[in-house]
Amino acid sequence: MTPAVPSRRGRLPLRLRRAPVAWDRQRPTWRDARPAVIAEALERARARPSGNWYVLGASRALGAARPLAGTVAGREVVVWRGPRGRLVAGPGACPHLGAPLRDSPVRCGALVCHWHGLALRGAPLAGWRPWPAHDDGVLVWVRLDEAGGEEPTERPPVPARPAPPGTLTAVYTGVGTCEPEDIVANRLDPWHGAWFHPYSFVDLTVVDTPGGRAAEDAFTVDVSFKVAGRLVVPVRAVFTAPGPRTVLMRIAEGEGAGSVVETHATPLGPDPLGRPRTAVVEAVVATSDRLGFRAARGAAPLLRPLVRAAAGRLWRDDLAYAQRRWALRSTGRFPG
Repeated sequence: MTPAVPSRRGRLPLRLRRAPVAWDRQRPTWRDARPAVIAEALERARARPSGNWYVLGASRALGAARPLAGTVAGREVVVWRGPRGRLVAGPGACPHLGAPLRDSPVRCGALVCHWHGLALRGAPLAGWRPWPAHDDGVLVWVRLDEAGGEEPTERPPVPARPAPPGTLTAVYTGVGTCEPEDIVANRLDPWHGAWFHPYSFVDLTVVDTPGGRAAEDAFTVDVSFKVAGRLVVPVRAVFTAPGPRTVLMRIAEGEGAGSVVETHATPLGPDPLGRPRTAVVEAVVATSDRLGFRAARGAAPLLRPLVRAAAGRLWRDDLAYAQRRWALRSTGRFPG
């Protein structure tokens, strides 16, 4: 493939593929995608501490007058801006008669239950007690010590990102019938990209794996993002798993160097049939030194839906595989 090159101000990032290879004639990657390599990377990720922190959703979804709510590890969670803008999180059921607090408004920093008017301001009240929460500017996290069972930490393990003033961010959320490890395992298999997602990726080569030349426990990939026809954008991407439920993809070389895609897998709890459900919360934090990127950031409200749609297309496929992986594992039919 065309080698990835650092982005340069004023230089077009597009490349024209000289001799495109048909999907069924590209080099098979199944021999390289050794199950043991993926499984060992997954086990190392699962052994890393999380501090009992879970991603709940996008910071942008947390409004001044409305809470952000969801289910994490079978527990209803609600988060809102309390007095003086302080982040408050806690059980999502009203302690009075169990009303869903997700449907209640925020008034002057208090979450006011819409059933009987009980006002929560972040302090323990009537059996309701707050949980630690954190807003990193892109994602909202909540700490559930009982669910996590680890040594708790004061802050969540937020991956390193480019500086916020020069970034464009978008967050996609999808849900699948699987466990977090199935999501993480999917992202720790970069070899499937050009085969399973030919509409987005071409000319994919895994140039380094954990235990290879690099000291970092990472997968390094040269790949081209498809734009239109034979036009592509080649990059070098590095995949790491900084925690048991997180995979980080960082653009190391090429257009948008420094940009990251964070994939967080949050367990939701069982469905009515007792099957596990997991949310994929994927944050795209893009940056570029191009002059045109400033204009793109100005059009962020228009671009975010497009970024989420692109992520959604990929995850419709990848969630189908993650669900397949869980179904095989749960019945003892997964290879290996």
